[in-house]
Amino acid sequence: MPDNLRTRLIDAGVRLLDSDGPEGLTIRAVTREAGVSHGAPRRYFPTLSALAAAVARVGLVDLGAALSSAAQQSDSPRDALDAMAHAYVQFAAQRPAMFALIFRHDLLAGSGENLRQQSRPLFEALTSTLGAVAPENPQFTALRLWTSVHGIAALHSTRAFEPITDTSAVPDLIRCAVRDVIADASGPGT
Repeated sequence: MPDNLRTRLIDAGVRLLDSDGPEGLTIRAVTREAGVSHGAPRRYFPTLSALAAAVARVGLVDLGAALSSAAQQSDSPRDALDAMAHAYVQFAAQRPAMFALIFRHDLLAGSGENLRQQSRPLFEALTSTLGAVAPENPQFTALRLWTSVHGIAALHSTRAFEPITDTSAVPDLIRCAVRDVIADASGPGT
């Protein structure tokens, strides 16, 4: 039963974050959503930061599943990179509060969760896929691609593109980012 309570609290936190944004993720709101007393979370989540980190962990798992599914449905490593990049941006657009929380290491640092380590497999999957396409220094190339795609995702999820262009440009921006990083890493003639 106790682990069930922890899971209920985390699930309630995920729902509130997705529906109400970061302002909705409070201990009081989570206990109300989970249907438990206000003191119930203390054993598992003594601080809001601890609860937020547990919610962010769920987001990392969900993001990882989206990237993995996108890659598995692709016919080649190059197609997998495109699909993963699109899935990353789509996750950010569909779940902007979760996307933002996942990367708030400053907020989550004191939670006892090591989210940086937990996010490492996502980066390693990108590095491995890139290694099949651009084998020269795939870790650096993965870092370049991630920063490019993350920028697109962050701008898209906050609707920053809207004053400049409609969102129909986003898929082309993603394709260009992937293409340009791979071409640069592969050298002349690609």
